[in-house]
Order: sequence, then structure tokens, then C-alpha cells
Amino acid sequence: MKIKVLLVDDHLLVMLGIQQLLENEADLEIVNTICRPADLEKEIVKHNPDVIVMDIRMKNDNGIEWTKKITEKYPSCKIVILSGYDYDEYIHAAYEAGAYAFVTKENSAFELANAIRQSFSGIKHFPIYISSKNHFPLTNAELKILQYISEDMTNEEISKFLNISKRTVEHHVSSILRKLDVNSRVGAVVKAMKMGILE
Repeated sequence: MKIKVLLVDDHLLVMLGIQQLLENEADLEIVNTICRPADLEKEIVKHNPDVIVMDIRMKNDNGIEWTKKITEKYPSCKIVILSGYDYDEYIHAAYEAGAYAFVTKENSAFELANAIRQSFSGIKHFPIYISSKNHFPLTNAELKILQYISEDMTNEEISKFLNISKRTVEHHVSSILRKLDVNSRVGAVVKAMKMGILE
């Protein structure tokens, strides 16, 4: 029995290259390749893939957000995230979103094929152990405040809006910066968006 694989990447040449490499693996079957995640659900219903290999960043789409959607709606589909970069926050976001593996595009076809096989068997495959140094997750209060920061609200406006003291807001903000390992409010918003914590 072959493992059915669906490829999702908006870089056509990259995707065709990956397809050719994986087609050399006797136990893998590429059921289709798609450039737009918008077609993903239709393809899942049509082909019932075992594993979806998905690019983390596409022009108008976020692979992390799609991973969350697909793992919730189609839990039998295992997702392998493919990324040009092995940033810790990408790896962590992929793990949190429910992906089974994270592979960089620099890795060999063997590494990707191995990640697909392990994911199919229910074994998670990540380049680093998701360690406690990523003091996660943010608390609900911190997430709420981070959302307001992204909407350009000042600490004072947030304190009035949430009916808490400005001091409490400042305490939450410093905690958010520490947990996300950034130096500014803008940095926190940018990093949270990269990680898929914020839309």
C-alpha cells in the first residue's frame, strides 16, 4: 500500500522538483500538486491523502493557519510543513498548529520522504526538540492585550478598555515581550504574526 501525498506550494518549479524527487520513492504516491490552498479541501475530499506537504509561506496564504484548519476538520490527514527557513518560531508554530513534521527546503529528498513516512506512522518529526526556552503559551489576557497592541492601542487605552490599571497592562506587555523574546511592541506583533498567533 502506497502512502498518498498531496503537495501544496505556490512556487511551481519548487513543487515540481519535489514531486519528481518523491516519485522516485516506491512507497509514495503523489495524488496531486496544488498552488492554492483555497483548493485544498476539494482535493482532500477527492483524493483522501494520507499526508499533505505544505509550504509555510505562500503569497496570500499562511501554511500555519491552513494546518490548524485542516487538522481540526480532517484529523486523519497528517501535515508536513516545508519551509525555506528553520527559525525556531516557525518550528514552534508548526508544532502548535498540529503539524506532524517540519522540514526545510535545504534538506534532502530522503529527509522529506522520511518525514512523510514517520508522519504517516503517527511519529512527529521536528528538527529541534520543542524546548521550554520558548516560554509558551501566552495567557489569554496576554493574547487579548497583544491583539489590542496590534490594533495600535496605547497602554492607557487598553487599560480603560479592559477596565484594569495601566500598571497591570504594563506588566502584561513586559511579560509578552519576554515570552516572545523581542524588545518592542512592534517586534511582538511582527513575531506573533509570523508564528500564526495573530491574524
